[in-house]
Amino acid sequence: MEKIKNLRLLVQLGFTALTNGYVTGFVQGKIFTGLSKAACLPGLNCYSCPGALGACPIGSLQAVLNSREYHVSFYIVGFLVIFGALMGRLICGWLCPFGLIEDLLHKIPFPKKLRKLPGDRWLRHLKVAILVGFVILLPMFLVDAFGQGQPWFCKLICPSGTAMAGLPLLAVNGALRDIAGWLFAWKGLLLGIIVLLSIIVYRPFCRYLCPLGAIYGWFNPIALYRYQVDEEKCTRCGHCQRTCKMDIDIYRHPNTAQCIRCGDCLKACPHGALQLKYRCGSRAQERPGQSAE
Repeated sequence: MEKIKNLRLLVQLGFTALTNGYVTGFVQGKIFTGLSKAACLPGLNCYSCPGALGACPIGSLQAVLNSREYHVSFYIVGFLVIFGALMGRLICGWLCPFGLIEDLLHKIPFPKKLRKLPGDRWLRHLKVAILVGFVILLPMFLVDAFGQGQPWFCKLICPSGTAMAGLPLLAVNGALRDIAGWLFAWKGLLLGIIVLLSIIVYRPFCRYLCPLGAIYGWFNPIALYRYQVDEEKCTRCGHCQRTCKMDIDIYRHPNTAQCIRCGDCLKACPHGALQLKYRCGSRAQERPGQSAE
């Protein structure tokens, strides 16, 4: 299991460095504007990050929805469907830069770590509400006199944008510091809360707030990369759930929308009952009672 953890950390670090490799941007406080910026990256990687070589799919989706000329982007929708169908939330666990930040924060010692926040069952639905409200509906319908909307999720909520774009840009760009007002203060406060919670509980933003995770989570039960429980080997000992930092009862719901495919449970199972499944199969092959919650 330790080998999987080390491999995952190396992949996270490597992918984050590769997709945010425009070092000049961090030095000069400028955003990369090359041709690759027209392409989406699979994780929550802010377009405005000085080193970002690509765009965030959530930010790109809002840019289309709040436009008065376009109302849907087949490229962005197709991108999300393809990556979701191939990997589901494996992207969250292995390829998302902000997920890496949360993982590193959780390694910081704290007197008492929590398995989950009070009201977890209801809080986990917040990310769907944010997706529908702040990513889709508000950009489409809350528009100005010219019919132009705004990227409300990026503007009011996204901690990835604050951590990876706002803070680095303000650190080296005095002109931006002079105009930073209440909005940046609000997002800084929100980021601070998420940072503190990330130390106490594992990946609170991924669990409760991330709209991109909500989209990929819907694909977990049908993704090309998914888990399967061997009914004959599984004793329902619960060891997989005790190992899972997301506190998922894997033996009942191996393909829940909450699972980020970190792989900890695969090696932790003492009976070898958990397996990877690389191809789509019939529902008869799924564990009875499986849920997307």
